[in-house]
Amino acid sequence: EFIEPFAGGGIVGLTVAFDNLADHVMLVEIDERVGAVWQAIIEEGYGEWLAEQIESFDLTPENVKELLESEGLPLKDRAFQTIVHNRVSRGGIMAEGAGLVKHGEDGRGLASRWYPQTLARRIRGINRRRDRLSFVWGDGLAVIEANKDRPNIVFFVDPPYTAGSGKRAGRRLYDHSELDHKRLFDLLKRVRGDFLMTYDNDKDVKAFADRNQFDTRAIAMKNTHHAEMTELLVGRDLSWVDPNFG
Repeated sequence: EFIEPFAGGGIVGLTVAFDNLADHVMLVEIDERVGAVWQAIIEEGYGEWLAEQIESFDLTPENVKELLESEGLPLKDRAFQTIVHNRVSRGGIMAEGAGLVKHGEDGRGLASRWYPQTLARRIRGINRRRDRLSFVWGDGLAVIEANKDRPNIVFFVDPPYTAGSGKRAGRRLYDHSELDHKRLFDLLKRVRGDFLMTYDNDKDVKAFADRNQFDTRAIAMKNTHHAEMTELLVGRDLSWVDPNFG
């Protein structure tokens, strides 16, 4: 089984499921809005409904404003609201205070990240693989704790980057940005299965990793503003990352 305790968009877990790399994939997310999407698609079977809503939605500033200001919506409508909010937000960031796209790609404004056919196709693909997926709407640390003694589990851990110098960015990017980083490292030290973790490349994170005798590698990446930077891979043995491995 493959578990992604801080799923967000769930790209790694979904890739594992789509490529049949595990018998089962569990996505875990605490955020109320993102959780509504996964709950609606995976647990409640609203995938086809969401795909049809996306294909038929007329994405105008007026319709977007009305949708995003709607309150007290049922689950499937909250899921649709979250998908639209994500696509019209700058960098897909929905945290409080984050703004909407203004000019966007090629001057397309709000619609610059709105690809309804692609989104609908992805959701239908997830819907077809529901038997390989499960979703937990809750605390990723609690799920790691509950599964730490199972040797057949692999965790992919991509927590909110709020350790050390990443705190300011974490608060900007995530509504649920506070995390007990020491507890996370202590838990992963005790899991019987394997794990791979990604973190901001920060001296405090490196110190946590060294204290637990974990292996680390700095890898190149780009942020939402396309600035080149590095993040840290953390695991028990990352020799497979090296170019000459094998």
